Amino acid sequence: MRLKSLRLAAIAGLTAALMSGAAFAEDFHGFDPTSFDGNMVSAEQLAAMVVDAIAANAPRNGQKLTIGFANLQRDISFCLKVEQGIVANAEAAGIDLQIVDNRLDGATALANAESFLQRNVDFVIEFQTDANFGATIMQKMNEANTKVIAIDIPMPGATFFGANNPKSGFMGGAYLGQAAIQKFGADKVKTGYLVVGELPQSGAVPAMRTNGQVAGFKGAVGEFADAQVIKIDTKNTLEESFTQMNNVIGRIPEGVPIMVTAINDQAATGMLRAVKQAGREADLIVVGMGADEIQTLIDEPAFVASVGYFPERYGNFLVPLALMELAGKEVPDTVLMTHYMVTDGNVCEFYKDFACSATPDAITFELPEDAYKAHLEEIRKLPELQDSLNLIPTN
Repeated sequence: MRLKSLRLAAIAGLTAALMSGAAFAEDFHGFDPTSFDGNMVSAEQLAAMVVDAIAANAPRNGQKLTIGFANLQRDISFCLKVEQGIVANAEAAGIDLQIVDNRLDGATALANAESFLQRNVDFVIEFQTDANFGATIMQKMNEANTKVIAIDIPMPGATFFGANNPKSGFMGGAYLGQAAIQKFGADKVKTGYLVVGELPQSGAVPAMRTNGQVAGFKGAVGEFADAQVIKIDTKNTLEESFTQMNNVIGRIPEGVPIMVTAINDQAATGMLRAVKQAGREADLIVVGMGADEIQTLIDEPAFVASVGYFPERYGNFLVPLALMELAGKEVPDTVLMTHYMVTDGNVCEFYKDFACSATPDAITFELPEDAYKAHLEEIRKLPELQDSLNLIPTN
């Protein structure tokens, strides 16, 4: 039987959670990033935003406002959905959009940033993975007085938009633990191995996601030996995740649970395929991150859930936020998505093109609140996160 989370009775709105000390009372032509529901605003609203933006910052090309969007990698499902949302909003607003591909590479991201400045764009939306290049890119942007929004991976001085890494990670790990107990039994889970697909190159902030997965898992199952937690470097690709999982699976004894989660759905899928190829699918349970590989979630019995990030809605936030900044309005320094668990039992409530499974739910997911609060307190003390405390939620 497939494992499923509690169905959500209704989606009142995939609301962005504001993590900023300031209060932002005014909205911007109906767009308030502190309470926005994630649905695309009208073309008329976007056009009014453009008028205000041009009044405050005339287009540098003398014609139309131009936004540069540097995508993480254009052939990744999650990134493609982000791009499509930005394109739809830019077209509706009547502004120019220049798109480049960072190809998961810091040096390429830097070259792309320099090309945007040479083309004299008015604003930049950055989606780049290498934390070591963020400061250099931002130095060049600041010198050119070009404002930036950074997606999911922070860059110093840029507005941050994207994942609530501590909470989404903790949710995914806790769901994995609860689902594993339901499938294997609590005692057998303690004999198993938790395998986490990380992304070290992106730095301490995305690491809050994968560290949260471990903390959430332990919060759900109780005592679990650190020696039974295996971490691999996915390099953010399905292929590398498959290779690295294939390299470590021999360390896991036959017949014990293999409990898998990762930085994103692509990595989780690669790890799942490696376990299946090794003939260990009966021992496997997987929880993804992103919920952008919906067909895999539906087709693979071991892939029991994913934490929803709703990348198709990112553009609905990003373009209005960019226009808001260009118009000289006060914007929060951090806007975080609200996340939900997505399973084949509730997928139709989020994505109408997919049918929900008729199989009854096997578990009712509950976040271990006390363990989650303790985890937040712990990570707030970490030296490597002292410059990123605004990205750690209060609840």
